[in-house]
Amino acid sequence: MADLFDLKKHNQMNNEETYQVAIVIVPYLEQGHLNPLLNLSRILSSYKLPVFFLGTSTSNRQAKFRLSVMEKIGSFFTSILLLREPIREFLQEVSSTYRRTVVINDSGMSWVVQDAVSIPNTECYCFHTISVFTALSFACETTKKLLPSPVAEIIAELPPRENTFDSETIEYIKMQRESRNFYSVGLHNSCKEIEGVFIDLLEVQRENKQWAIGPLNPVKISKKKSSEQTHECFSWLNKQDLNSVIYVSFGSTTTLSKEQINELAFGLEQSEQKFIWVLRGADKKGGDNIENVERGSNFDLPEGFEERIRDKGVGFIEKNWSPQLEILAHGSIGGFMSHCGWNSCIESISMGVPMAAWPIHSDQPRNTVLITKVLKIGIIVRDWENRDELVSAAKIENVVRNLMGSAEGEELRRRVTELSSAVKKSVMNGASRKEMDSFVAHITR
Repeated sequence: MADLFDLKKHNQMNNEETYQVAIVIVPYLEQGHLNPLLNLSRILSSYKLPVFFLGTSTSNRQAKFRLSVMEKIGSFFTSILLLREPIREFLQEVSSTYRRTVVINDSGMSWVVQDAVSIPNTECYCFHTISVFTALSFACETTKKLLPSPVAEIIAELPPRENTFDSETIEYIKMQRESRNFYSVGLHNSCKEIEGVFIDLLEVQRENKQWAIGPLNPVKISKKKSSEQTHECFSWLNKQDLNSVIYVSFGSTTTLSKEQINELAFGLEQSEQKFIWVLRGADKKGGDNIENVERGSNFDLPEGFEERIRDKGVGFIEKNWSPQLEILAHGSIGGFMSHCGWNSCIESISMGVPMAAWPIHSDQPRNTVLITKVLKIGIIVRDWENRDELVSAAKIENVVRNLMGSAEGEELRRRVTELSSAVKKSVMNGASRKEMDSFVAHITR
C-alpha cells in the first residue's frame, strides 16, 4: 500500500478535527480504472472534501503520469486480494477520526473493501468503469428480470461473457459480484444524455439509486493548453486540415500480432487518408518502471512503410504514450479507430469524434453495440463473430474511407457532434452537474 496519511496531523493542519465526512477512493490497479477515479477524486476535492486515494506506490505514480505497468493476469489478481487487510486497517483509522467515512471503490475491488460494512460510520458506493449499457446487460444476467422492448432484444443478441473474458477473469468478477451483496448503490462514468434510458432501467434492475456523474474526463481542452503541448505529434497535427486525420489507438492492454499490424499498416496506407497511429504494446506485468511496456519500435512494420508515409506526409506513428484526450480534441481529428474501452468511448463522445470500432476483449464488444447500433456514432471494423480472423487491409481501407470521406461518415460526425454538445452542457450546468451535486449532498447529509 502507499504510505498512509497521519490523519491526526492532517486534521490539525487543516483545522478539521471535527470534520464531518472523509472520502476514501479504492481504485482497481489498471490504467483504464485508475484514471476515472483519479478524476473523480479531483472533482470531489473541489467540494472542499478530504479525499484519500488508495493504491500501491507504483500504481499511484502510474496514475499521476498516466502510464501503467500491469496486466490483470495470474498473480496480479492474487496481489490485489492481499490489499484487504491494509485497506481495512486504514478505514478503521479514518473511521476513528471522522463522523462518517464514505468508501468509493472500483467494482473490481469489492472483495477487498467488504470489511467496511463492519466499521462504524462507514458506507460504500460502487464505481463502475464500464458503460451503463454494459452494466445493465450484466445485471440482467444476474437478476433475470425482464427488460422492455427494444432494449431486451438488443441485449439478448450480445455475446456471452465466456466469449469476451477468460475463465480466470470470470471467476474474479464473480467473486467481486458476490461481495457486493451488502450494497447496490452505483456510480457511473456516464450521463443521462448518453445513456439515460439505461440508467433508469438499471435502477429498476438493482432496486437502488444509480448516479450518472460523468464524463469524469475534462470535456473541454483550452486553446492555451493545446498550444502549449510539448508532444511532437501536435506540430504535425497543426498542419492538417479540419477533420482530415483518423486517430488509431487500441489502449494499454492490447498487443496486435505482427500479421495484424501489417494488415493495419497497408489498410491505412491504401485508404489515402491521413492518420496518427499509436503503435505500442500492452503494458507489462510487474516492476516499478512506469515505462516498462512493449515498445512499438519492437514491431516489424512493412518494409519501407514508415519512410513512405513520412515522405508523403500522410501519417504520424507514435511508439510511446500519447495524450489521447488532447489529440481527440484537436480540430484535425475526424475519426477514432479504437478498441472501444469505455474510457476511450466516452472521451471520443466528449470531443465529438465518430468511431471505428475494433473490440478485442472484456466489455469492448458490448460497448461496440452501444456505439454502433444504439447511439449510431460509429461503424464496425472488427466483426466480433469473426474475431479469430485477421482484419484484412481491404476491410480497414474501406472502413477508414467510409468514416472519413463518405456521406455516412458525415452523418456519424454530425450525430456525435450534437451528442458532444449536449454532454458538455450537462457537465457544465446540466444533468451531470446536478447528479454530482446530488451525490455530494447525499454523502454529506
